[in-house]
Order: sequence, then C-alpha cells, then structure tokens
Amino acid sequence: MVLALSFAAFSPVASLCTRTNSCSLRSTPHSQEASLLRQAAEVADLSAGLTAPHPNFGCVIARGTDVVGHGFLYAQGTKCAELQAVEIARELSRGATAYLNLEPGDCYGDLTPVSSLVQAGISRVVVGIRHPLHHLRGKAIQALRSQGVQVDVVGEDLLGKAFEHQLQEALKSCLVVNAPLLYWAAYCVPFSVLKFAMTLDGKIAASSGHASWVSSKVSRHRVFELRGRSDAIIVGGNTVRRDDPQLTARHGGGHVPARIVLSRTLDFPEERKLWNVFDAYTIVATQRGACKDMQKKLASKGVEVVEFDFLNPKDVMEYCYDRGYLSLLWECGGSLSAPAIKSGVIHKLFAFVAPKIIGGENAPSPVGELGNVEMTQAIDLIDVSYEQIGPDILVSGYIKPIPDLSPVIPSVDETSALDPTISPYETNIIFFYKTWDEYGVFSNFSPHPVQMPDENGDYIMWPSVEHYYQAHKFIPADAPLAGEFVQQIKIAKSPEEAARLGRKLQRQHPEMVREDWDTVKIDVMYSALKCKFSTYSNLKSLLCSTAGCILVEASPHDLFWGGGREGEGLNYLGRLLMKLRSEIMENTSTPV
Repeated sequence: MVLALSFAAFSPVASLCTRTNSCSLRSTPHSQEASLLRQAAEVADLSAGLTAPHPNFGCVIARGTDVVGHGFLYAQGTKCAELQAVEIARELSRGATAYLNLEPGDCYGDLTPVSSLVQAGISRVVVGIRHPLHHLRGKAIQALRSQGVQVDVVGEDLLGKAFEHQLQEALKSCLVVNAPLLYWAAYCVPFSVLKFAMTLDGKIAASSGHASWVSSKVSRHRVFELRGRSDAIIVGGNTVRRDDPQLTARHGGGHVPARIVLSRTLDFPEERKLWNVFDAYTIVATQRGACKDMQKKLASKGVEVVEFDFLNPKDVMEYCYDRGYLSLLWECGGSLSAPAIKSGVIHKLFAFVAPKIIGGENAPSPVGELGNVEMTQAIDLIDVSYEQIGPDILVSGYIKPIPDLSPVIPSVDETSALDPTISPYETNIIFFYKTWDEYGVFSNFSPHPVQMPDENGDYIMWPSVEHYYQAHKFIPADAPLAGEFVQQIKIAKSPEEAARLGRKLQRQHPEMVREDWDTVKIDVMYSALKCKFSTYSNLKSLLCSTAGCILVEASPHDLFWGGGREGEGLNYLGRLLMKLRSEIMENTSTPV
C-alpha cells in the first residue's frame, strides 16, 4: 500500500476543548469519525522539534462531535497521551469515545494508557493503526476489550464503502505521523530523508563550489524544522571540507540533533565547526585504521569516532538503528547521496527548487552516478507533493512507500499458533534501551517518579531516575550556581531533557561538578533504581520474572552504563539491575 500525506497547518490543540462550537462537525457520522481520528494524528505531532523523535501518540476524547479532552506524548519517559486526555476531560470521559492514532504502548510497565481509559469510563476506542513493534502489537487492544471497552481498528473493524474514502484519509494521517517508527520496525533502519536545494538547471553549487545561497531564507527556515524532527543530520567529508557547516537546528525547539560525518580518509582541517560539541554532539564514521592521528585529535575535542570494516551507508544505518535513532536527515552532496539511494536506505526526498540558473558543466548536482543509462530506469517518487515556499518550490515524495504493517506482522500469539516451536524472544539475554522496548521500563528514562531524601533528610520527589542522577552531579550545591543547575534539571520536562541539560552543564562548568562524582555516581544510580523498583510493585515483579537472564542496557555508544556496540561496554546499568534483582529475591519470603 502506498501511503503518504502532508499535514495542513494546524491550530494549537489547546483550542480544541475551548472552542466547542468549532469542534461540532456538520457532516455525516462517517466523516466525523475520520475527522476526529485525523485530529488525534495531528495532536500526536505536536512535540516534533521539541524532543528527540519517538513513537507519536495522540489521544482525542469526544462526546459525539465535541472534543472534551486531548493529550500527546511529549517525549519518552513523560506522561502518556491517554492519561493526559482523561485528566482534561474528567467526568466527561464517562461514556465518551477516545480516538487514538496508534495503539497504546506500555512504557510504564503496567498498561497505564489502558487503565487510564478504563477507569475514566471510556466506552469506545477508535484506533488508527496497531502498534508495529512485536512485543506491543495487539496487547493494548486485547486488554481494552477484556475490560468491556468496544475497540474499533480502522481497516479491520471499520469497513464498508461508506467509510472507505474518509477513513482511508484518516488512516494515512496516522501512518504519516509515525512513518519513522513504521520504517524502523519494517526495515530495521532509521527513516531517512534526503534533502537538497538546487537551481532550475539542477545545480547545488557553482562550478567553483560556492553555494551560499541556492534557496531562500524562508526555505532555509524550513530546513531547520526538518533538522528538529531528526535524531541526526548526515553529511559527507566533502561537505565538511568545502562548506564548514554548523548543522544546528536553530528552529526554536529544545531538541538538538547529532551531526554524523562519513569519511573514509579523515582528511580534515583540525578546526571545523562540527568539532565544537558544546551545543551539539558529533559522530565521525570512518574506515577502520584511517588516519589514527586525526582520530586522536577528534577524540580530544569530544568527537566520537566510529570505525567500520568497510564504510558504506547501509552499515552506518544499521549502526544508527542499534543506537535507537528513528529519523535521519541527509544533507550531503551527490557523491554520498547516490550510494545511499543505491543501497536502499533513503526513504523520502525533499527538493527545494530555486527560480535561478547558474550553469556550468562541472557544477555539482544533488545526486551522483546511479548507473542508470535509460530514462526508463529513473526512480519515480511516490505521493509527490508541491509547496511554494517564498520564491522556491518544495517538491517532496517517497522513494519507498510507508510500510503498512497491519497485515504483515503477526502478534506473538499468532506466531505461536503457526509454529509452537518458535520462541519470539531470547530467553538468556534481555536487552533494553529505549522506553518503548519490551523491557523499556528498566531504563533510567522510564516515567516513574522517585522520592529520595536530600542531604538534610527531607524527601523530594524527582520526575524520573535520570532527573535525580543528573542533578546529583552538582549536589551538594555549595555554590549558588550549582544550586541553580540542580533546579533547572529538576524541572526539565522529560528525562531526555534532564540528561541533555546535565551533560551540557557538566561540559561547560566542570568546576561545578562534585569532586567525587566518578566515585559515587554508581551509588547514586543504584539508590534511585532501588527506590523505583521498591515503589512500583509491577516493576519489581517484572524484574524478578527475568531471573536467570542477563540484563544488558543496549546503548551502542554509552560504554559505561551500556553494553556498547559490540559488547565492549561495561553495562553498569544492567549489572545494577541484576544486583537489585538478586537482593529482592533473597529478601522475598514468598515466590514472586
């Protein structure tokens, strides 16, 4: 199925529940259903650019055609969309219908999204698409139905010609808003967008290499928005040498994407803007053994160097997948974009076409040699859209269609029914990393507040283990500035933001970090984990259920808390959880 859609401008969601008259749709019941589901998809997209890409959940609660509650997942480790929506709707939730663009996940480990809807008295749930991840697929739908809630899944329960057009468009909205997650689940690589700006005669620069600027300021602002929607921005070595880009988002949001440079030779000047990692992280991917001297210089500046046996786009994408990246933006030249397209890792294209001509036989074009010799071999884009941006025209389309996984990925129960000998999960080693993983609640980013004593013995509630951990880099706060840092971290909107802020402040103000931090940070993490698992009984039960299994925090880049890319990491988070599991089971008098 070929599916793509560009969202129209959407007014702030807060107005949904205050402008009741505008929420009343004077149309058929079929179009009303579709409109409310599209609103859920639009709500789900509201954190774009503010936080790192994550599964986008939106929930709209309606009584008839009046919206009475809404919510969206701001970032991993924050309050789920369903709970936010019922808190707004309050008593109006009883007997109402909830519209969800995506089947609920379970980053709490106790099906909080489901229980929120059930306890609020929601009588019916309309789901756009089932969750594409194996361990979550169908789980929430089954749980809701077991509690007597009517659940209708678009394309499964809502069928018929009368529904076909409106609901098909609503379904597209649900797929587009989670395109990164769907590609990630289907192809085991991040969703990759190739972006370039070119003149009418197809040039991205003059023959001299000068390229400032091909497109207008308005178009460049749109590029900042695209960057804000990405985990990382990818360029080649030529771009770094020739343009010396900064590649920051500058979009006004809080999320700062990483910068990834692909270079086999590392033939770089010692000073480039990308080597400044105070505001944005930089990764350089290169060939194994390449220019060890430059590798050392980059590492001394805080740049992460990752070696590959043979540097190519496909292997780099597999690495980014293992790193947990959902969405990437390629801003490279033709010599890198061509092999990326040929290797099949580019999924969508954004071309900003400026109304100007530069000419030049040797002027570079956006895509290098693909090996095509006939026009019949040209790659046709899918679901192409056109938008005027200032004087420029933005042409966008998909090279690979958004995967509709609904008829493809069976649930665990379905798999077992087909072949009882298949074990869907590895039983000896359990990996966890992102909060949406099967065992994601083990993460220090999970949305579980912990109440911990301060240096005076007074108990303080911290939004997550990560908030507590990052703040304690500056505790005891002997200096007023350190105290300010602690408060800034404590009120961070998500664990992700707390981590980003804590690391940034640590780099910028090393003198404010407690002198014994390297010695005590394991104890700090363990005390917070111990509080978390003793507070939430469902987490304790889940941890004990892994008895006999090795727990590995699967971060490929954190070699202290995680297991590393090839198992070279120390995996201290996994070790602490196994230690805690052993203590809990030793102190439990009855079987768990």
